[in-house]
Amino acid sequence: MPSLFTGRLIGPACAAFAAAFLASCQSPRPPAPTANSAALPTMERVALGANSCWFKSGDAAFKNYRLAPELNSFSGRPRILIVPRKSPEARPLAVVQAEGQPARLQAFGPLMSEPVGTRMSADIRRWAAGGQGCK
Repeated sequence: MPSLFTGRLIGPACAAFAAAFLASCQSPRPPAPTANSAALPTMERVALGANSCWFKSGDAAFKNYRLAPELNSFSGRPRILIVPRKSPEARPLAVVQAEGQPARLQAFGPLMSEPVGTRMSADIRRWAAGGQGCK
């Protein structure tokens, strides 16, 4: 006949062993991506940088253009448009959009082929990566 003392030790010991065994069988969870790498926060940073550095600063390279942000997108692709200042309803001259998490950026349109396009690409990459300020 087992003693009462032996039963009290074996039960908790078995439970602890079972818990440790089950924990060792589980694969570790991959780290959750940070919210700042998603499409919307990325495009918010790009829009803020573009607005302050290209338009509000009075930059001569952008005096003929206007920023048209479209960040509330049901398609999952928040974007900003660069449109003619005097014709905001016209076809965009540049589109910058992001999709997914982590965000995959695209920038396209005729303005990206102009001399200012190289600078725009560098600024967009910097702001998307979390950098701030104007160059």
